[in-house]
Amino acid sequence: MTLALRDLQAAFAAHVLGDEQPGLVAAVGDGRRLAIHRHHVARSLATALAATFPTVQALVGADFFRQIAQVFVVRSLPTQPVLAEYGAEFPDFLAAPEAGHGLAYLADVARLDWALNTAFYSPRGSRLTAADLAGIPPEQLASKKLTLAPGTALVRSRYPLDLIWAASQPGAPEGTVDIDQGPARLLVLPRAQDAGFIVLGEGEAAFVAAVADGQSLETAAGAGFAAQSSFELSSGFAQLLGCEAFAALQQ
Repeated sequence: MTLALRDLQAAFAAHVLGDEQPGLVAAVGDGRRLAIHRHHVARSLATALAATFPTVQALVGADFFRQIAQVFVVRSLPTQPVLAEYGAEFPDFLAAPEAGHGLAYLADVARLDWALNTAFYSPRGSRLTAADLAGIPPEQLASKKLTLAPGTALVRSRYPLDLIWAASQPGAPEGTVDIDQGPARLLVLPRAQDAGFIVLGEGEAAFVAAVADGQSLETAAGAGFAAQSSFELSSGFAQLLGCEAFAALQQ
């Protein structure tokens, strides 16, 4: 049996995803090699997901993570050649009941892992510094609109993600995390050699969210005060500048 190239490729992709293709087997003439390809693809993609979502794997264990990943792979193959860009839909997959892990906070942990992965691979462009703002009159500064640096993202959760993440790191002391002591508001940031996050207060998180939404500094400050009456704009803004959370102003 001879298949046109396009039909052969479509049949091979379907076979890799677990859809048996008798016509493909007949055309290739060796079902064992097809089985090897299927196993290799599933294993490679599961390994890539484990590298991108290390905290998720640490929480559920390598064996169970592999089972979850193989189900996800069947539903969502990569669309880009770089495997570091694979897995954007994984947090939503974990949020679905059929994922079967039984951990209500796992999808949020996956979102944190994905944000850290995105930050790690983001370009390191010029960042805004206090010196850049020194010569701007206060009345003009209030109307300025800033942009978060590439790879910077606000991750919110009703669970204490920072504590869950810390407890899941290699070498972390044994103990338990009270998942009811959340919520968490984390700003994920690219750093010189890696990526990390800082914990924000409710006012700081509202301020950052408003800036990310394209609001002026004055409006963003108002959002911060509305979210938390004790919000301290000067210290919060200074912390964000120190973490290089904002892209440099465009000339």
